[in-house]
Amino acid sequence: MLKAAVFSDTHGNTAPMLGAARAAGADVLIHLGDHDRDAQALRDAFPDTPVYSVCGNCDVMPLAPEKLVVPLGAVKALLVHGHRYGVSTAQADWLVFAAREEEAQIAMFGHTHSAFYEQIGGVTLLNPGTAGCGRVLSWALVTVFDNGAIACEIREM
Repeated sequence: MLKAAVFSDTHGNTAPMLGAARAAGADVLIHLGDHDRDAQALRDAFPDTPVYSVCGNCDVMPLAPEKLVVPLGAVKALLVHGHRYGVSTAQADWLVFAAREEEAQIAMFGHTHSAFYEQIGGVTLLNPGTAGCGRVLSWALVTVFDNGAIACEIREM
Protein backbone atom coordinates (compact mmCIF):
# COMPACT_ATOMS: atom_id res chain seq x y z
CA MET A 1 0.00 0.00 0.00
CA LEU A 2 1.21 3.50 -0.87
CA LYS A 3 -0.10 6.85 0.40
CA ALA A 4 0.36 10.11 -1.50
CA ALA A 5 -0.46 13.61 -0.26
CA VAL A 6 -1.53 15.77 -3.20
CA PHE A 7 -1.49 19.58 -3.27
CA SER A 8 -2.18 22.21 -5.91
CA ASP A 9 -2.46 25.95 -6.36
CA THR A 10 -0.49 27.04 -3.32
CA HIS A 11 0.36 30.38 -4.97
CA GLY A 12 3.26 31.02 -2.59
CA ASN A 13 1.36 30.18 0.60
CA THR A 14 3.18 27.02 1.68
CA ALA A 15 2.43 26.92 5.43
CA PRO A 16 -0.96 25.13 5.14
CA MET A 17 0.53 22.59 2.70
CA LEU A 18 3.50 21.86 4.97
CA GLY A 19 1.21 21.36 7.97
CA ALA A 20 -1.02 18.97 6.06
CA ALA A 21 1.99 17.07 4.70
CA ARG A 22 3.35 16.61 8.25
CA ALA A 23 0.01 15.26 9.44
CA ALA A 24 -0.39 12.95 6.42
CA GLY A 25 2.75 10.88 6.93
CA ALA A 26 2.59 10.02 3.22
CA ASP A 27 5.06 7.93 1.24
CA VAL A 28 4.98 10.39 -1.68
CA LEU A 29 4.23 14.13 -1.96
CA ILE A 30 2.75 15.68 -5.11
CA HIS A 31 2.43 19.36 -6.11
CA LEU A 32 0.35 20.15 -9.21
CA GLY A 33 1.49 23.68 -9.99
CA ASP A 34 0.79 27.30 -9.35
CA HIS A 35 3.54 27.91 -7.98
CA ASP A 36 5.87 25.11 -8.95
CA ARG A 37 8.64 26.58 -6.79
CA ASP A 38 6.47 25.81 -3.74
CA ALA A 39 7.30 22.15 -4.29
CA GLN A 40 10.81 23.00 -3.11
CA ALA A 41 9.36 23.74 0.33
CA LEU A 42 8.16 20.12 0.40
CA ARG A 43 11.58 18.86 -0.69
CA ASP A 44 13.29 20.94 1.99
CA ALA A 45 10.90 19.87 4.78
CA PHE A 46 10.78 16.20 3.77
CA PRO A 47 14.18 15.36 2.28
CA ASP A 48 13.64 11.59 2.54
CA THR A 49 10.24 11.60 0.81
CA PRO A 50 9.88 11.57 -2.99
CA VAL A 51 8.29 14.79 -4.30
CA TYR A 52 6.77 14.96 -7.78
CA SER A 53 5.75 18.33 -9.22
CA VAL A 54 4.49 19.96 -12.39
CA CYS A 55 4.14 23.61 -13.33
CA GLY A 56 0.92 25.55 -13.85
CA ASN A 57 -0.33 28.46 -15.91
CA CYS A 58 0.86 31.03 -13.33
CA ASP A 59 4.43 29.71 -13.27
CA VAL A 60 6.85 32.09 -14.99
CA MET A 61 10.11 30.42 -16.01
CA PRO A 62 8.97 27.14 -14.42
CA LEU A 63 11.36 24.66 -12.87
CA ALA A 64 9.04 21.68 -13.26
CA PRO A 65 7.68 20.05 -16.44
CA GLU A 66 4.08 20.51 -17.59
CA LYS A 67 3.37 16.79 -17.41
CA LEU A 68 4.74 13.81 -15.51
CA VAL A 69 3.81 10.15 -15.55
CA VAL A 70 4.93 8.48 -12.34
CA PRO A 71 4.53 5.10 -10.67
CA LEU A 72 2.43 5.13 -7.53
CA GLY A 73 2.66 1.64 -6.14
CA ALA A 74 0.70 -0.68 -8.42
CA VAL A 75 -0.58 2.09 -10.75
CA LYS A 76 0.66 4.83 -13.03
CA ALA A 77 -0.37 8.44 -12.41
CA LEU A 78 -0.59 11.30 -14.89
CA LEU A 79 0.24 14.61 -13.19
CA VAL A 80 -0.71 17.90 -14.89
CA HIS A 81 -1.91 21.31 -13.79
CA GLY A 82 -4.90 20.98 -16.08
CA HIS A 83 -5.00 24.30 -17.94
CA ARG A 84 -3.95 22.60 -21.20
CA TYR A 85 -6.65 19.92 -20.85
CA GLY A 86 -9.83 22.02 -20.70
CA VAL A 87 -10.55 21.32 -17.04
CA SER A 88 -12.00 24.82 -16.52
CA THR A 89 -14.86 24.05 -18.89
CA ALA A 90 -15.96 20.99 -16.88
CA GLN A 91 -14.87 18.78 -19.76
CA ALA A 92 -12.82 15.78 -18.69
CA ASP A 93 -12.53 14.17 -22.12
CA TRP A 94 -9.05 15.50 -22.95
CA LEU A 95 -7.67 14.53 -19.56
CA VAL A 96 -9.19 11.04 -19.71
CA PHE A 97 -7.79 10.58 -23.22
CA ALA A 98 -4.34 11.78 -22.09
CA ALA A 99 -4.37 9.36 -19.15
CA ARG A 100 -5.34 6.47 -21.42
CA GLU A 101 -2.56 7.41 -23.86
CA GLU A 102 -0.08 7.18 -20.98
CA GLU A 103 -1.70 3.97 -19.65
CA ALA A 104 -2.30 5.80 -16.36
CA GLN A 105 -5.07 4.67 -14.04
CA ILE A 106 -5.28 8.03 -12.23
CA ALA A 107 -4.97 11.60 -13.55
CA MET A 108 -4.31 14.37 -11.04
CA PHE A 109 -4.84 18.05 -11.86
CA GLY A 110 -5.39 21.45 -10.28
CA HIS A 111 -6.09 24.84 -11.88
CA THR A 112 -9.79 25.21 -10.98
CA HIS A 113 -9.24 25.62 -7.20
CA SER A 114 -12.20 23.26 -6.73
CA ALA A 115 -11.76 19.80 -5.28
CA PHE A 116 -12.99 17.00 -7.54
CA TYR A 117 -12.84 13.21 -7.42
CA GLU A 118 -14.60 10.95 -9.91
CA GLN A 119 -14.13 7.87 -12.08
CA ILE A 120 -14.68 8.63 -15.77
CA GLY A 121 -14.05 6.20 -18.59
CA GLY A 122 -12.06 3.86 -16.38
CA VAL A 123 -9.74 6.65 -15.16
CA THR A 124 -9.76 8.11 -11.66
CA LEU A 125 -9.69 11.92 -11.92
CA LEU A 126 -8.56 13.90 -8.90
CA ASN A 127 -8.26 17.62 -8.21
CA PRO A 128 -7.22 18.32 -4.60
CA GLY A 129 -8.53 21.90 -4.76
CA THR A 130 -6.40 24.84 -3.66
CA ALA A 131 -3.95 24.52 -0.80
CA GLY A 132 -2.95 28.17 -0.76
CA CYS A 133 -5.67 30.67 -1.61
CA GLY A 134 -9.43 30.84 -1.44
CA ARG A 135 -12.17 30.50 1.14
CA VAL A 136 -11.69 26.74 1.53
CA LEU A 137 -8.21 25.23 1.46
CA SER A 138 -7.99 21.55 0.66
CA TRP A 139 -5.68 18.72 -0.33
CA ALA A 140 -6.09 15.04 -1.11
CA LEU A 141 -4.84 11.81 0.40
CA VAL A 142 -4.55 9.07 -2.21
CA THR A 143 -4.16 5.45 -1.17
CA VAL A 144 -3.03 2.92 -3.77
CA PHE A 145 -3.53 -0.65 -2.63
CA ASP A 146 -1.28 -3.52 -3.71
CA ASN A 147 -4.03 -4.88 -6.01
CA GLY A 148 -4.20 -1.54 -7.91
CA ALA A 149 -7.35 -0.24 -6.22
CA ILE A 150 -7.31 3.54 -5.64
CA ALA A 151 -9.01 5.46 -2.83
CA CYS A 152 -9.03 9.27 -2.68
CA GLU A 153 -10.05 11.46 0.21
CA ILE A 154 -10.40 15.25 -0.07
CA ARG A 155 -9.40 16.92 3.19
CA GLU A 156 -9.94 20.50 4.25
CA MET A 157 -7.17 22.39 6.03
